[in-house]
Amino acid sequence: MGRGRVQLRRIENKINRQVTFSKRRSGLLKKAHEISVLCDAEVGLIVFSSKGKLFEYSTDSCMERILERYERYSYAERQLNATDVETPGSWTFEHAKLKARLEVLQRNQRHYAGEDLDSLSMKELQNLEQQLDSALKHIRSRKNQLMHESISELQKKDKALQEQNNNLSKQMKEREKQLAQQHTPWEQQNHDHLNSSSFGLPHPFNNNHLGEVYPTAGDNGEVEGSSRQQQQNAAVMPPWMLRHLNG
Repeated sequence: MGRGRVQLRRIENKINRQVTFSKRRSGLLKKAHEISVLCDAEVGLIVFSSKGKLFEYSTDSCMERILERYERYSYAERQLNATDVETPGSWTFEHAKLKARLEVLQRNQRHYAGEDLDSLSMKELQNLEQQLDSALKHIRSRKNQLMHESISELQKKDKALQEQNNNLSKQMKEREKQLAQQHTPWEQQNHDHLNSSSFGLPHPFNNNHLGEVYPTAGDNGEVEGSSRQQQQNAAVMPPWMLRHLNG
């Protein structure tokens, strides 16, 4: 006898219902994968269990891209069929769409954090690993770039400080040189003044030749020699001595 047709109705037994859900879900995911491979179709499948657990399948594990494409398409369709008056149903649909997208983003965020990974298949885990590796590469590249920029900036600051230090040292040397040049004329002037003072002091009187008479021929010569001697002595002797000698 052939297999009878299964009546489609809710399975009352909880265990049987869970087993059937698991089998049908696996078959549905398998069929979605087959149609995506055989027909080169972009497939996105979302399934929620009775407990609210999410199961999904997407071509190349890119559900976000599929949802964005669906949103663009559905938005274009709504724009063509839209009326001037907004209906409450459109707002309800928009709310449901945004809520579904938010749930997908939250679920992906949990996956990136290493949470709720039990529902992912081997291929999905591999794709998630590749995404995380790519993200780490970008993060490390950006970090290295910032480190190189920081090092370059510090090197520029160090060079600027060295140049400033060299300029200050140069200015100090020039200032010291100017001060030395200002002190040199003052010292020379003081030295010249001291020398001039020493030259102006009176010379000690030499009285070794006070009574000396130069010999001359005859009495007139003696008188003339004595007169010349007295005149020469008068030129160098003080007045009080002249008066004494004359007396």
